[in-house]
Amino acid sequence: MKPFLLPLLLGSVLAAEPAKERWIYLPANFQVDAKADEVAGLITRAGKAGYTHALVADSKFSRLATVMPNYAPNVAKVKAAAKEAKMEIVPALFPVGYSNDALFHDPNLAEGLPVRDAKFVVKGGSAEIVADPPVSLPGGQMNDRSGWGFIDDNLVVEDGAMRSGPTEGNARMQQPLKVSLFRQYHVSVRIRTAGFGGGQAEIKAIGKNGRQLQWSYLKVQPDQGWTQHDVTFNSLDSEEVGIYFGVWGGHRGTLWWDDAKIEECGPVNLLRRPGAPLVVKLEGGRELVEQHDFAKLEDTGMGTKPWAGEFTSWHEAPILQIKDLKDGDVLRVSYYHTHVIHDGQVCGCVEEPAFREILRDQAGRVPQLWETKIHMMSHDEWRVLGWDASCLKSGLGPGGIVAKNARFCVDLLKEKVPAGRILVWNDMFDPHHNAVKDYYLVNGSLEGAWEGLEPKVQIMNWNFGKREESLAFFQKRGHEQVIAGFYDEPLQNVSAWIDSGEKVEGVKGFMYTTWRSDYSKLEEVAEILRKRGW
Repeated sequence: MKPFLLPLLLGSVLAAEPAKERWIYLPANFQVDAKADEVAGLITRAGKAGYTHALVADSKFSRLATVMPNYAPNVAKVKAAAKEAKMEIVPALFPVGYSNDALFHDPNLAEGLPVRDAKFVVKGGSAEIVADPPVSLPGGQMNDRSGWGFIDDNLVVEDGAMRSGPTEGNARMQQPLKVSLFRQYHVSVRIRTAGFGGGQAEIKAIGKNGRQLQWSYLKVQPDQGWTQHDVTFNSLDSEEVGIYFGVWGGHRGTLWWDDAKIEECGPVNLLRRPGAPLVVKLEGGRELVEQHDFAKLEDTGMGTKPWAGEFTSWHEAPILQIKDLKDGDVLRVSYYHTHVIHDGQVCGCVEEPAFREILRDQAGRVPQLWETKIHMMSHDEWRVLGWDASCLKSGLGPGGIVAKNARFCVDLLKEKVPAGRILVWNDMFDPHHNAVKDYYLVNGSLEGAWEGLEPKVQIMNWNFGKREESLAFFQKRGHEQVIAGFYDEPLQNVSAWIDSGEKVEGVKGFMYTTWRSDYSKLEEVAEILRKRGW
């Protein structure tokens, strides 16, 4: 070969290699004119920096039939900005992990945890819950350290309350309690703070094999007067739980605890749907008939406050109104309820036909609105799954249910956009991430969920901690991938991701991903990608 031909041939090979995609994540409420303007401006800015794709998300995607008249013009404004910037819009849909948007239509379609044979006693025409066995917190008055199973040295009694000052260590109190299997409990405590920060005040319930049963945040403010905070939890398969109050890993400022209480409760956040049946029986006797032996039971405070699709961890339970039974009669009541994860996340039940119809409706409306060939499936951090009758009837187990739903959603998109491109977050299909045993309040293992993804589905991978194992796993299964890699982290993480991404085939690009709407490093990340040939 003539020497002068070699550079020409190498140049043609490099030119044939497709350029990497550069994505930006843009969640917004497109019903707000100012937000649409902001997103359009960010797309213009991102286009100038060399970004090629914009992943957009909006809670309204689950209820496009209800949006205001300005919604479509705002979307058109964003599409026009993308066209001008030569960027592709990619809408996110199918909220099966964070399902509040879809539950706007019917909060009863949430995933349920089972309560079995809770004891109620008839009195004055209604039936009241009776703790079975009785439960209490001996140290709940917080005026004596001796009432606790253990208590960290960072907590001291002050004016009849328990105080933790600035500390770099844990500041926790714990009390072991006997409980019944599959019962719902309410825990409350009063908290005062001064300059509190750098940590999170929590109530935890730890059950069998160290499983955490309570996941709702307390949302304690840095400076607040005495305020009552309430959570609930389900004991599931635990007959003993450890109840914790405290801050893990240190905090700034001062925090006071007082008046901690526990009670068996119910039915808070009661679900009423075919796959979450309510059963009321006379103890040792017949099953009672709703609207004959007792009035219709529903929780009107569930999934409605402060607006449809939002759930509170605690509110007063609905009253079980009884007909033609005498005082003292004992009932056993079984039902299902939701659990609120962290700041308000509630998962939908994908085994309920009505929930699948919401997904089907979304698959028709979202592609039509955005006129795009690329879509992102929002299967992400699915934290409650597999306990209710709908799920158990499937016989699949959590991993199988996730796989089945992934196939269903992919088929919906293939039907609506036959030549389209489909992506999904990695975590619920990743054995090095969340597709594992006993994830949060999942009833069993999520292993095998990845079997629901055909190779043409591309992976949006955010598993930084085990990125090399994760990238290799999906490459072996034939999936192309995009790295979702900034995550408000130090810029050196971008280079770390690129280093790992270059060890596998089929990595198509990188997404600037921020949960804090912080786009201040947009150009810096683009420059790092450019210098690395991405």
